[in-house]
Amino acid sequence: MKWKKRFSALAIIGLAILFATVSIAAVDLGTKQPPSQIDPVDFVSVIDNPYFPLTPGTTFIYRGESDGVPTREVMTVTQETKVILGVTTTVVYHLAYEDGVLVEETFDWFAQDVDGNVWYFGEDTKELDENGNVISTAGSWEAGVDGAEAGIIMEANPQIGDRYHQEFYRGEAEDQAKVLELDASKCVRYGCFDNVLVTKEWTRLEPGVVEHKYYAEGVGFIYGVMVKGGEEYIELVRVR
Repeated sequence: MKWKKRFSALAIIGLAILFATVSIAAVDLGTKQPPSQIDPVDFVSVIDNPYFPLTPGTTFIYRGESDGVPTREVMTVTQETKVILGVTTTVVYHLAYEDGVLVEETFDWFAQDVDGNVWYFGEDTKELDENGNVISTAGSWEAGVDGAEAGIIMEANPQIGDRYHQEFYRGEAEDQAKVLELDASKCVRYGCFDNVLVTKEWTRLEPGVVEHKYYAEGVGFIYGVMVKGGEEYIELVRVR
């Protein structure tokens, strides 16, 4: 499970009705499923959800630790776009380092609908060895390809108890989330925030792993911590 996506409930019920067809590939009956059909007219050209804003040209820098190893992640919202299922998505370039060595390079694809929900349309990810050689592309997926479906990475109007799929590609990418809090307070190296959204995130592909993630209004993802399955955390240190 990766921190970047780990950056539908009430806010997408209208879309679910509009699209009529709901995926039969549900993993948990209590989890809202994204519609299996995407209509490009239901999407806008900007991503300004307060908990997940993606302004082209912005770079987020995170630092943390994973089982005693220092980590750094750099997430850049590029000027590039990619059309998926007729929807123009924003391309986010993500680099992950462990102990100063680049270990993962990923392109993520996001788009926002007219109601303000931010959708996750997939990723092209490469795991690298210490010499920069690609050793795995596991976890890569694209909505509409080989049965993969887009999911909701951030709701327009999160409510405590909401559960939703962030992605769905059976056996490769099945992250889910649940809203835990809406008014938490959290300090990270970048600053201190109130009215923070807290989610619980997990995947059935790693049943022993659970993460909590914190999102600040106007900034986005600021902190993540593994609460089950390992010793790992990451926090926002800089935005440029």
